[in-house]
Amino acid sequence: MSKNKDQSKLWGGRFTEATDAFVERFTASVDFDRRLYQQDIDGSLAHAKMLAKADILSAQELQQIQAGLEAIRQEILDGKFEWSIALEDVHMNIESALTARIGDVGKKLHTGRSRNDQVATDIRLYVRDEIDQIAQLISRLQLALVNVAEAEADTIMPGFTHLQTAQPVSFGHHMMAWYEMLSRDYGRLQDCRKRANLSPLGAAALAGTSYPIDRNFTAEQLGFDGPTRNSLDSVSDRDFAIELASFASLLMTHLSRFSEELVLWTSAQFNFIELPDRFCTGSSIMPQKKNPDVPELVRGKTGRVHGHLISLLTLMKSQPLAYNKDNQEDKEPIFDLVDTVKGCLYAYSEMMPAVICNKDIMYAAAKQGYATATDLADYLVKKGMPFRDAHEVVGKSVAFGIEQKKDLAELTLQELKTFSDLIEEDIFQVLTLEGSISSRDHIGGTAPKQVLSAVQLAKADIANR
Repeated sequence: MSKNKDQSKLWGGRFTEATDAFVERFTASVDFDRRLYQQDIDGSLAHAKMLAKADILSAQELQQIQAGLEAIRQEILDGKFEWSIALEDVHMNIESALTARIGDVGKKLHTGRSRNDQVATDIRLYVRDEIDQIAQLISRLQLALVNVAEAEADTIMPGFTHLQTAQPVSFGHHMMAWYEMLSRDYGRLQDCRKRANLSPLGAAALAGTSYPIDRNFTAEQLGFDGPTRNSLDSVSDRDFAIELASFASLLMTHLSRFSEELVLWTSAQFNFIELPDRFCTGSSIMPQKKNPDVPELVRGKTGRVHGHLISLLTLMKSQPLAYNKDNQEDKEPIFDLVDTVKGCLYAYSEMMPAVICNKDIMYAAAKQGYATATDLADYLVKKGMPFRDAHEVVGKSVAFGIEQKKDLAELTLQELKTFSDLIEEDIFQVLTLEGSISSRDHIGGTAPKQVLSAVQLAKADIANR
């Protein structure tokens, strides 16, 4: 019989030749999954406590394992831990270091578990931790938007459909539209957390274990809501990761929409707002340029996150039960999308409070494009004219205004009355931008009073999270 050349592997007893050097590098995940060391150590500590509770470990052995794992944690934090590709992953690296530190007692830690349920536990703990951090960043950005909305509740800008001037709106109202998008994202994130926060620890390789383990105990120790209910599904489920990617994709879609508007608004053609210099860059050849790089980059990174969602969906679509090596490929997309989302949210939460509104330019833009045409139609309807007839009257009024190169508010009463005798002097209160936005005085409307009401509700919602 050939001599076993792979005894350095913790699983090497069955093998009679060493792993090919290329295969070792190709299959190793430690270069990226070392990121899970905190969760891996926390999971091992909980598992060790449970083994002691079940009399599988003595109290002294538990103390040795606890001390050893905490020493390894500190070594990693200090940047002194030596990671080895030969040991494949974060789990084997830490377990090997533990055994080297405390001897054979370290070999007992893996009793009643497998790397399959170990990694499933680690990644759930990681996702849960990151969800909580992302939630805080969403709230931070929302609060920034709410503060801008409160300050700019009376600032008038053109509202658009089809990127054509539609009706005047409050800039604060526009900020609150973004707030609402993020509120839905926040809700989806919390919903994702519920399904992620179940413990697969104890499912072992795929069938559970014959040891007298207590899965409720380890779930409680790790802050999970409870244990997962099927061992096969426990080790192979990555739905929670796909849900996180789905949430992230929709969040980034929203941030990309924000970005597109900011890019437009900062252009010379719009000039509605100014971004702080520290969030922009210049041109190497055109000295006058001030480029909105942060919004542009957020818009670009959206495709990156969308790609991770497709990657994870494709990863899982053909896997038979239970665990497969394919699942090693779940971590890099998750890690990258988490980093990307957190970076984008942080950038926006820092940038938005420093946005400067060019109020006069916004106001002038709102006066172009016959933004109060609908207000004239509503005025006529309130005077008793059927809406479709009012629509036709206003259309003719706008056509006349275009011909005369005048806004509706610039037409004389005599000119307006040529289109309908119902029009009286009070029409000019309706045709002002201020009158237009103030008239939308209902829940969800753009009236400044409603914007401020929405701001107060939003602040209370954020405070109660």
